[in-house]
Amino acid sequence: MSHNKKMNNNQSLLPELLAPAGSFDKLVAAVHYGADAVYLGGSRFSLRARAGNFTEDGLRRALAYAHEHGVRGYVTVNIFAHNSDLEGLDDYLLALRDAGADGLIIADPGILLMARETVPDLPVHLSTQANVTNRASARFWVSQGVCRLNLARELGLDEIKQIRAATDTELEFFVHGAICISYSGRCMLSHYFTGRDANLGDCAHPCRYSYHLVEEKRPGQYFPVEEDERGTYIFNSRDLCLLGRLPDLVAAGVDSLKIEGRMKSVGYVGSVVRVYRAALDWIGQQMAAGREAGECVLPGRFSTELAKVGTRGRTENFFSGPPDGGSMLYDRSRIVQPWAPVGIVRDAAALLIEARNVLETGDCIEYLGRGLDTVSCVVSRMSLENGGVTNRANPGNRVRLTTDPVIAQPENNALFLKKMTG
Repeated sequence: MSHNKKMNNNQSLLPELLAPAGSFDKLVAAVHYGADAVYLGGSRFSLRARAGNFTEDGLRRALAYAHEHGVRGYVTVNIFAHNSDLEGLDDYLLALRDAGADGLIIADPGILLMARETVPDLPVHLSTQANVTNRASARFWVSQGVCRLNLARELGLDEIKQIRAATDTELEFFVHGAICISYSGRCMLSHYFTGRDANLGDCAHPCRYSYHLVEEKRPGQYFPVEEDERGTYIFNSRDLCLLGRLPDLVAAGVDSLKIEGRMKSVGYVGSVVRVYRAALDWIGQQMAAGREAGECVLPGRFSTELAKVGTRGRTENFFSGPPDGGSMLYDRSRIVQPWAPVGIVRDAAALLIEARNVLETGDCIEYLGRGLDTVSCVVSRMSLENGGVTNRANPGNRVRLTTDPVIAQPENNALFLKKMTG
C-alpha cells in the first residue's frame, strides 16, 4: 500500500491530491481547500522561473506551514541542466533537506544522480518531463532510486493501467491544468523566439500567440492560416480536465492526482483544489457504501462548479485516445469567463477581505466554502479598515463587507468569486 493514500472519514482509500504552490498565498489556499500535498519551487533549478518562487527562508516557512496542517511539500528541481547550472546544486539540495522537503521532483538524470549522492534520504519523484510512457521505462527509473513516477501526459487510461500492473512504485498523473503543445513539455519555441529557455524554467508561452503565414518572397504580407481576420492560435491547446474521469483513475490505482498551475492565481488554485477535493471525497463516500470506484459517475454539480474557474476550455487530452482538433482553441487565447476571483478572507470575524479584482457595492458575489458549499450574496456595504465607507475596492485594497444575506460562518483564507457576465 502506498504511503500517500489518504484515509478519509469513511475509511476509504483515496489518492493524494497534489496542488501547485507558486507562492505562499497559493499554498495557503491549496491547504485551506483540502490538498493533501503541494509542490513548490525555489528561486533556482525549477521549471517555473517566473512563478513567485521561494527563497530558502521562504521554503522553510512554506514547508513548515504545510506540515503544521498535515500537508506534504515536494520541491521542484526539474530543469534540464547545462554544466553551469550544476554549480551550487549540492548545497541547494542539502538546504532543501534541512528545510523539511518531503520529496524532490526531478527530470534530469544528472540532477537525479547528484541528489542520490548528496541527499540519499530524500525521496525522488520523477517529473513528467522525463516522459515515462511504458513499463520498461518505469522499471528503469525505479532502478535509479526513484520512488514515484509522474507519468507522461500523453498516456491513455489503458496504458496507465498497464504500467500500474507492472510496478509497485507510486504513480502520479496530471488531472487538471494547462497543456504544453510540445511532447512532454520539451519545447524550444520560447528559446528560439525570445531567448527564454523553457527547459530552464523561463518559457514565454509562444504556443498561446496568434499566428499568420508569411511567404518568403512577400515580406510584410500576412496570410491567415485559416479564414479568420485575427489569424489563428495554431498551438493553443485547451486545458486538461479529468474531473469526470477521477473514478477511473482511483480504480486504476493511481497514487497521486496532480493539478497544474504554479503560475495561476490564488483564486484559480483554491477553486480547482476545492472541487477536486469534494469530488474525491464523494468517491470515497461511494466506496465506503460498497460501490466500486470505477462504477461511480460524478453528479453534474461538480462540473458546474468547476466551470466557474478560468479556463481555455476543456479536453481529456490522450485519456481515451489521441486528441483531435476539438482539443485545440484556434480562434482566441482563452475563453471569456463568467466569474472571477474577487477577494480572500483575511479576518473572518470582521469579514475583512483583500480584493483581487475590482469590487463594488451592489455586486453579486459568491463565498466558496469547503466542499461544494457556497453562499450567493450581494455586497450591500463596504468599509475601509479605518472605518470609512467606500463603494469600490481595487485589487490589493482591504475592505470589510456587509452582505445580503449574511454569511453565517466565514473562514480565514476562503475565497469570493464575482459574477462577471450572464
